[in-house]
Amino acid sequence: MKELLKNKKFIWLLASLIIIIPFLVLSYFDKHLYLWIELPLFLIIIGAAGWKIFYSGLKSLIRLRFSNINLLMTIAVAGSFYLRQFEEAVIIVILFSISESLEDFGIERSQNSLKSLIEKSPKSAAVKDRNENIPIDNIDVGEVIIIKPGDIIPMDGVVVLGNSIVDESTITGEPIPKSIFAGNPVYAGTQNGNGYLEIKVTKKAKDNTLSKIIELTYKATEKKTSSQKFIEKFAKYYSPSVLGIAVLLVIIPFFVLKQPFDYWFTQALTLLIISCPCALVISTPVTIFSAIGNATRNGILVKGGKYLEDMGRIKAIALDKTKTLTKGEPVVSDIVTYNGYDRKDVLACAAGLESFSEHPIAISILNKAKEEGIDMHRFSDFKSVTGKGVAGTCAICNHKDYLGNLSFIKEQLKINIDKEIIDKVNEFEVQGKTAIVMSENNVITGIIAITDEIRKESAGLINSLENLDVTPIILTGDNKDSAEYIASNLGIKKVKAGLLPEDKAGEIERLRKEYGYVAMLGDGVNDAPALATASVGISMGAVGSDVAIENSDIALMNDNLLNIPYTIRLGKKSYNVIKFNIYSAIIIKFVFMVLALAGLSNLSLAIVADVGLTIFVVINGLRLFRFK
Repeated sequence: MKELLKNKKFIWLLASLIIIIPFLVLSYFDKHLYLWIELPLFLIIIGAAGWKIFYSGLKSLIRLRFSNINLLMTIAVAGSFYLRQFEEAVIIVILFSISESLEDFGIERSQNSLKSLIEKSPKSAAVKDRNENIPIDNIDVGEVIIIKPGDIIPMDGVVVLGNSIVDESTITGEPIPKSIFAGNPVYAGTQNGNGYLEIKVTKKAKDNTLSKIIELTYKATEKKTSSQKFIEKFAKYYSPSVLGIAVLLVIIPFFVLKQPFDYWFTQALTLLIISCPCALVISTPVTIFSAIGNATRNGILVKGGKYLEDMGRIKAIALDKTKTLTKGEPVVSDIVTYNGYDRKDVLACAAGLESFSEHPIAISILNKAKEEGIDMHRFSDFKSVTGKGVAGTCAICNHKDYLGNLSFIKEQLKINIDKEIIDKVNEFEVQGKTAIVMSENNVITGIIAITDEIRKESAGLINSLENLDVTPIILTGDNKDSAEYIASNLGIKKVKAGLLPEDKAGEIERLRKEYGYVAMLGDGVNDAPALATASVGISMGAVGSDVAIENSDIALMNDNLLNIPYTIRLGKKSYNVIKFNIYSAIIIKFVFMVLALAGLSNLSLAIVADVGLTIFVVINGLRLFRFK
């Protein structure tokens, strides 16, 4: 409310309303000031507050566009002047203008966070090689910019020097600042902490992550929801019909039944005022703006009100496994030793052999050794067999060592492997883990199991989806054992594994026939066909990823899976608010239209009902900005 009271137009309208109310009260007792006092005052207020309404209304009349709200308002004001009910004419204009100001306020408020971001974002940056500040539009990819403590980062890039704490809440919605070191990506619009940074620019200013968020959020309101389409279609036929009924309401009583013209003309005007679909037309955009503004503030980029509304209707959600339910980063989960060998030595030899490789599995073994403070052994005579394993001579143990899958070890050692070891490898594989066997001097020393770690929030996601009556389904290109192990850990009952990207899209088509509205959650790259096929495509980890943002309808900027049930609840709430506003408006308007047709209503009551209803639906829609 404080923000609204800073709006000069709104303050002026409130002041005009306060001035007019005494005149309106006096008119109820048939008391009026001199016409030469009232009329100029009323005309000034009506002209200042309503000239846009009249201009739009007259233009619609010339073009015979009878569905325009402003045409109905113009006719109502003109009729009030004809009946010399000047106070009602002024009240109509002021209250209608106040309701429009509230609508504008709702939309502006939803966009304020973006506007403040635009205003605060630096328009120039210090380029290292040029030793001067350059407008960001003139800075090229590859140039290095200097970021001082407390600066807002002006462009997307990668840190090449320095370290700091960076507040990324403007992009991801995450309130906790992130530690940034050399090699880490940073994004335009984020706030540097107390460290000095040098950043190599990776995107032009117009292509950076912040620019994309701003552009897509503004465009989001252009994609109309089914509710908006219904209202526009309804208004197209509704307003001309009401205008026709209002004309008949004057013609039939006056010309056919010989009733007083002014009385039925007043009832016709009352009908026009109460029939104005202001509340209907305003309710949906204000609600959608508020909801999308709320989502953006929480690191969720919604590319249209349609997708938010559809999100509230989904009955099932297809989930990719790797980099979605799991972290997509292999980690060592188990180390089992045999034949009296020590766990520390097995890991030290394995790390020494894998130090020659950059494969993700090799990195996971090296990370495990580092995590446990184990120094890796040095190796010579290194040999790699692609897709199978590695071999080398350990300088510490003075033995030939092999590390790889079970078939590779069998080939190299040419010995019978104990059933106990084979069973353990099979057990790990059933759990969806990769089993790496280590041998030394023709003896099996141990098995290292590698797994793709499940995200901490995955279990919370599945529980929340079930509470919302949304069925989770895994669609993955990974093997069946791995997928079913993840599913059993999370309590997911439906799994489809071994799918190519085009197969996923086919599965989504089948699910849509079964469930109706189906969402797809993926990483936005190889899941593109499925994301496009789903009712709502949701991409993970969209920060800095053009592919993820382009291929999805909703992008989770902060990788947080728990934002999905939040978005479903927000979608449901938005849809329910819109539905409630529409039904309330139609019912109340119908009641007052019946009263007007029966000759039981009056202009003042119609004005209060219409504008009151409009203000109510606007305030009701604005509540979504604070939805949690």
